[in-house]
Amino acid sequence: MNHNFQELGSIPSGSTTSRLTAQSPIKEGSSRSMNANLPRVLFLVEGNTDIRFVMGLSKISALTMAVPRRIYREGDLQRRVRDAGCQVQVDEIPGGRLRFQLSSLAYLASHANRFDVILCQEVLRGAFNGTLVGALTQVPVITYMGVHPIEYFRCRRERRQIGVVKAWIGESVIRFLMSFNGRFATRCLAMGPYLRDVAAQYCRRSEVGLYYGVDTERFRPATAEERAGLRRAHDLPLDKFVIFLSSRISHEKDPETVLRATALARQRGLDAVVINLGGGYRDFLRLAKDLHLEDAEEWVLGRPAAHPVTEVMDYFRCADVMALASLAEGAAYSTLEALACGTPVVCTSVGGMRVQLDGYACLTRRRDPESMCEAFGWVAANPETARAQALRGREYVIREWNHQKAFFDLADVFQQVRREQRK
Repeated sequence: MNHNFQELGSIPSGSTTSRLTAQSPIKEGSSRSMNANLPRVLFLVEGNTDIRFVMGLSKISALTMAVPRRIYREGDLQRRVRDAGCQVQVDEIPGGRLRFQLSSLAYLASHANRFDVILCQEVLRGAFNGTLVGALTQVPVITYMGVHPIEYFRCRRERRQIGVVKAWIGESVIRFLMSFNGRFATRCLAMGPYLRDVAAQYCRRSEVGLYYGVDTERFRPATAEERAGLRRAHDLPLDKFVIFLSSRISHEKDPETVLRATALARQRGLDAVVINLGGGYRDFLRLAKDLHLEDAEEWVLGRPAAHPVTEVMDYFRCADVMALASLAEGAAYSTLEALACGTPVVCTSVGGMRVQLDGYACLTRRRDPESMCEAFGWVAANPETARAQALRGREYVIREWNHQKAFFDLADVFQQVRREQRK
């Protein structure tokens, strides 16, 4: 598959973008014919996004993706788009946060009328440009909510990363943006019932969106023999109780509780190790050292992010338990992926996890290592019962969160808003 790079001409305000088009081997005329009935979707990305969502979008729409140039090139997304062979046009918008905000506004004003739908990542500053231009040009705008912005921001204050004044100003801005975007968005798709109810407070046209869903053919249970083989393949200990923390290290997460809970479990005789995958794995290792946990270098493991399409499921499938401690949480996709693998889940009873996982996971108290330690002990002492609970969770994921349903539902929303606009 070939990729052609072209320079776009100047857009308003003097900014430029570069364009990447992933071309299929199909002849150009035939490709256009195939895409003629697909909605023309502009996906406005203000940070990074998951390649699985891009791949799915490219199959249900004639997709253009507008991205921050620096983040796109410095992260993994550019390479992953190329490797996946997505049928997608990528427009790169230059600048840091402020310049990107202005340049993306100019880009939208210049190009919005080329599209049937503008899809905005999240419901804050990036969506503000989208809903503003959408209102002026009468192009439908769909916002996507994957986190509770106010709860996530409050975690910064809880961690003393910001003071009282900055916390008040920040929350006021967030509420304004959510209200403005909710007023002018054609739809708001929120990941799961918990976030749907949050979104509905600001946008009356809110409904559940499943993002990229869970590929339950890739994320599937492993036999004991398969688990051993996967551990050998990824150099994980065969004789340890492996706790998998699939989470970035950021202000709304609570890796401290997972680490302290694991340390407690080890003191009580559970021969456990905990592994974190992600771009912040070095921060995770540093955190374990800063907490002065006994012999942490022997049982705290960290590795770079695994590829989400080809590799990460191996870690879910071979772990004894998947753990996620959070101060605030939205849909918590990693917990759903673990359940799809039939792997027991231990997580904090907050946000979407409290709403979605009751009966399928061991829910623990917020910021309570003792509670999480007890859950680890229960899973270790009752592995068959714990896996049976997780397998019931797999049935739930297949029914409510599978990736085919996710993109079928999203394609239906695209068609609905396009029909409404034509009327």
